[in-house]
Amino acid sequence: MLKYNTDQHRVYLELMDRVSDNWLLVFDGNTEFFSAPYWDLLRGIWRHTGPIRKTDAMAFMRSVKSAHTAGKLIDAAINAGFLVEHENPKDARSKLLGLSEPTRARIDEVFDMAVTEIRNAEREIEAKGPLPDNI
Repeated sequence: MLKYNTDQHRVYLELMDRVSDNWLLVFDGNTEFFSAPYWDLLRGIWRHTGPIRKTDAMAFMRSVKSAHTAGKLIDAAINAGFLVEHENPKDARSKLLGLSEPTRARIDEVFDMAVTEIRNAEREIEAKGPLPDNI
């Protein structure tokens, strides 16, 4: 037996649509970067407080199986200004990646909007029907 009714499920789908639409703001509307690999990559890098090795960032893109393809996607994000690449002072063989300041600021704004959307959806779900006792 399901815990929530169809109307409550629709609230969830509408929430996901709004969050997805807001995520597009990170890329200034550039749909070329609006994909799961970039969601995984930027979210993974955002979680770190400092730069990370490029090879570690490649692993964030779970849907990309080829290291070559992951590298090309990262290079495209660098060229578009979403990521910045630095020399690694501890290992000249590797590069470090971080979010550009504008990208980090836009992601922060999107996450802030997402939390607001979640809070609004919670109230709407409650209004659409009974809630299970075990939440």
